Amino acid sequence: MSAWTNEELNKIGTAEELQISSLRRDGTLRKPVIIWVVRYGDDLFVRSVYGRTSAWFRGTQLRHAGHIRAGGIDKDVTFVDADPEINDQIDAAYRTKYRRYAASSINSIVSPEARSATIILVPRSTAS
Repeated sequence: MSAWTNEELNKIGTAEELQISSLRRDGTLRKPVIIWVVRYGDDLFVRSVYGRTSAWFRGTQLRHAGHIRAGGIDKDVTFVDADPEINDQIDAAYRTKYRRYAASSINSIVSPEARSATIILVPRSTAS
């Protein structure tokens, strides 16, 4: 697997929002959805506020591939389900990064439903 560069981690990790598109079965990208992103260590994480039933999240589970755009970075990615053991750390990252938002917004992204839909974004090489 590829790894993020420090520049990519910094730019995406500090971006307020991320555009995420999953790959359809026919190889085309779905319409981008805007979501929050956090960095924890050398990884980038996203969650679906509405849990695993959200349309964009379900799309990530079909081919586990797609594209993101944030902080001036455009990247093809693989979607990997995160280990639930780190949910507390991811919650803390969301609370810290988005603390200026209403408590109801923060509570939505750290809810049990959202925690169950935590994905690691892994950069994909575009070369074959």
